[in-house]
Amino acid sequence: MSVRSYIIRRFFISLPLLVMISFLTFVLVNLSPLDPAEVVLHAQGVPTITDELIAETKGTLGMNQPFVIRYLNWFVSCLQFDFGHSYVTGKPVWSLLGPALFNTLKLTLVSVMAIIATSVVLGVICALREGKVLDNSVRGISFFLTSMPSYWLSAIMVWYFSVKLDLLPTSGMESFKSYVLPVIVTTINFAGVYFRIIRSSMINNLNEDYVLYGRACGLPERKITLHMVRNSLQVAITVFGMAIPIILGSTVVVENIFAWPGLGTLSVKAILTRDFPIIQAYVLVLAVTFVLFNTLSDILNAAMNPKLRKDL
Repeated sequence: MSVRSYIIRRFFISLPLLVMISFLTFVLVNLSPLDPAEVVLHAQGVPTITDELIAETKGTLGMNQPFVIRYLNWFVSCLQFDFGHSYVTGKPVWSLLGPALFNTLKLTLVSVMAIIATSVVLGVICALREGKVLDNSVRGISFFLTSMPSYWLSAIMVWYFSVKLDLLPTSGMESFKSYVLPVIVTTINFAGVYFRIIRSSMINNLNEDYVLYGRACGLPERKITLHMVRNSLQVAITVFGMAIPIILGSTVVVENIFAWPGLGTLSVKAILTRDFPIIQAYVLVLAVTFVLFNTLSDILNAAMNPKLRKDL
């Protein structure tokens, strides 16, 4: 099967999953015990909420229609990036979600690049020195750092680098310095896991026949190592491919501590104010991101390994 045919088949396999995710997102939010009409009236500062006002609000927002009709209207609107209006501010959800998503993506992409670089370097070094002091030390430190809660690690970073040394800002995203602390915290949380995958794959490649044959033929050790790194990265493509949506969904703590104007900060505010349209859009965007990046990683693996295309 060609790569093009594989991409088309993977795309059609993902479509039903995306529709199911959108339906579950709509259902879960509508299972809330709070009446959305009351939430809207409270957000608008209405002093006295009567049954007539609730009925009028439901009629205005289309909440009195059958469930299936409301879902289909919402689904079609989402395809046009129309997620409705915020109950609190009255602004279109996408006008709030779009900039927040862009800010989170910037932080995520920088963090992913730092995580990949750190994981590859540490994984290769530890694999080439398996069982030695350096390998054991790096793994021990990584276990310790990975076990730290991100909020505690963030607080330590802020206290030391921002308060005590006054080197880096504590919040916002005004300059490149604002990226340093959030990226360090995110890298520490994830690189400790990913570098062990690279290390394990490298160790497996050390015992492959092509490595023994290359050394027997007198190939330079650097060239052999580069071949092992390339083969090891094939195994880690799926892991690194899923790193973006995983980090995208786990930036809530980091963004709120460092006051980063991203999805994490927006989602917490929406949850506290019961702003259902923003919560709905946030969950849907994250779920779709997971599916898309999972599909993309599968396509990259299939492009590098033709045997995988036969399994679909």
